[in-house]
Amino acid sequence: MNARITAAVAIALAASALSAAPKKKSAAAQAGGEERGGNVRIEQFPKLGRSATLPAPAVQGGSIIGQAFTKPRKWIVLETKYSTDAKWQDQLTFTWHVLLETKSATEKAKEDIPPYSYFTTSTTYVNIPQGTHAASVCLHPSYLERYGEPKAVGLVVSNRDGEILFGDCESDIKGIPSHPKDEKKAFWNDRDIMDAKKDGEPMIERRQGLQDRSKTIWALVNPNDYEMTVQ
Repeated sequence: MNARITAAVAIALAASALSAAPKKKSAAAQAGGEERGGNVRIEQFPKLGRSATLPAPAVQGGSIIGQAFTKPRKWIVLETKYSTDAKWQDQLTFTWHVLLETKSATEKAKEDIPPYSYFTTSTTYVNIPQGTHAASVCLHPSYLERYGEPKAVGLVVSNRDGEILFGDCESDIKGIPSHPKDEKKAFWNDRDIMDAKKDGEPMIERRQGLQDRSKTIWALVNPNDYEMTVQ
C-alpha cells in the first residue's frame, strides 16, 4: 500500500513540475527566426537641425495650372536606416517623437508661440524581409517655416507583441539629454520636460501633422527601401 502511495505521489509531483516548467521555444523562436523575428539594428539615426531639411523632389508635368508657389521651400525629412536578421519579420512599429524649436523657424512672425512644438506618430511595417531597410516621417514645409527645425528626435521600435527592440533619442536642446539610460527618462515620458512652464506659460505645445513618408511626395523617392505599411 505504502509503495503504491509513494508511486502515486511521485507521478503527481512529476506532472506538477512538468506543467510548471516554462514552455520550450521552437528552434525558429530561439534563433530569432520566422516566428518572432530576429534582432533589429539601427544603422543610421535621424539627423537634427538643418541637416534634416530637404527641398521636395520635382515632378514635371504633374499640374494643369503650373507652379503656383514659386518661393523655394524645404520639408523636414526624418529618416533612419535599420537592418533585420530574420528571414521574415512579421511586423515592426516605429514610434517617433519630435521637438521643433520655434526660434529656428525660417519664416518668423510676431506670434505668441511656445518655444517648442511636439509631434508624435507611429508607423507599422509588415512582411519585412531580411536585410537593410529605411523608415521615415515628414513634416510639410509650413511647419519648418512656422515652428522651426527638429532639435530633438526620439525613436522607439517594437515588434508585433509590443516588445521594445530599440529606443533612443538625440537632442540639441539644453536640459534634454541624448541617449537616456531609462525609457522613463526619455523626454516624451518626462512630465517635468513635457509640462514645463516659464512665467506661467507652457514651454512645449503638442501639435499634429507628422506623417509617414508614404503619405507625402517623398513616397516617390527610393520606394524599394520602405516596406508595406498598415494602419
